[in-house]
Parts: sequence; C-alpha cells; structure tokens
Amino acid sequence: MSIPEQGGPLGLMSLVQWLSPAFPTGAYAYSHGLEQAVAAGDVRDAGGLENWLSDILAWGTGWNDAVLIACAMRGEDLAGLADLARALSGSAERLRETEEQGAAFAAARAALSGEEAVPLPLPLAVARAAAGVGLPRQQVIALYLHAFASNLVSAGVRFIPLGQAAGQKVLAALHPLIGILSERAVDAGRDDLATAAFRADLGAMAHETMDVRIFKT
Repeated sequence: MSIPEQGGPLGLMSLVQWLSPAFPTGAYAYSHGLEQAVAAGDVRDAGGLENWLSDILAWGTGWNDAVLIACAMRGEDLAGLADLARALSGSAERLRETEEQGAAFAAARAALSGEEAVPLPLPLAVARAAAGVGLPRQQVIALYLHAFASNLVSAGVRFIPLGQAAGQKVLAALHPLIGILSERAVDAGRDDLATAAFRADLGAMAHETMDVRIFKT
C-alpha cells in the first residue's frame, strides 16, 4: 500500500531518508576538494576541519545551495535555477559533483515514486522532491546543509584521519551555524547568491590534477 508523503512525520521521514548516507547518490565518493586541502596541509585536525567547513557553509557552496533550494521551493523556474547552479560551480569537478549526485538522487526518487526522473543539480533535485512533502523551507534547507556537512565530516574522518568521536564533535559544532544559515536563506533570492570561499575553490581545481586520490572531487 502506498503511503502519501504529506507533511508532518511522514514528510520529515521521507526527507531524512533522501538525505541519509544510505540513499544511493554516491555522496561518499565526493570530498568537495577536502582531499586536496588535507593533502596540502590546509586541514590537519578537527579544528581545521571545522573552520574549513564553516567557511564552505557560510561563504561557499553551502550558502548558494541553500538559496537555490529556497528559490525552487517558492516555485521559481527550475531550468533557470539549474543554469545558475551550474554557473556557480567554480570548477569542473564541482560541476560534476552537483550534476552526478543530482542525477543519482532523481533516479533513486523515481524508482521509489514511479515518477519520471528529472536530472537537476543536487540542491534543485532535493528541492523539487521536497516541494511535495509539505515541510517548511527552513527545515528542508537545514537538513540539506546538515547532510552536506555530515558527508564532508565523514570524508575528513577517513582522510585526515580523525576518530569518530572527533568527527561527531565537529558536526555538532556546525549545528548553530546551519541554523543561522537556514533562517537567513529561507527568504533569500537570486540577488543573494554569492561566494567568497576562494581557497576552497582553488583546492577543488587543484584536486583535478592530483596523481593519487581516493575521492572523485
């Protein structure tokens, strides 16, 4: 029997499922340039990881993804937003990261729902799905950013390396920032899109030419 995904606990559980490590987007294979940052010595420990991820969330991809989700959930044109999302990808690998994960997300959702798979950059694929579950935009944005940060913490635990407890402390320390960003982004528009995480962008570009690597990005 099909259970409708309509707000409340059911909608929340659907969103948590889509954003969980078990959902087959292949997120574990992407480090968003963190592998290069660790190899270069820019991130060496838990404190460095927390600082790096805070900047990406507040000034880089995290913020822009949050704004794109808010715009999409308000019903703005997905095709135009998808073009913006691609233009905001600062390197070939980051474009690959958002497009591959978005396509995998759409395919997995289609397998669950029977709907047509519409490949979009990841934040827009999530926003398109979330629009049908009746959850507040801020909640969707917060859980998306948490999943984004959680995946990068997992990458840091594996590659720096860090202990599991240290990784969880880093993730917990990011919770207040994620709350602030989700509140700020909920009513943000296209004019609020911006990025200033230049060192992270340069790291992502340098990752493309690493001789030995374990992550796709």
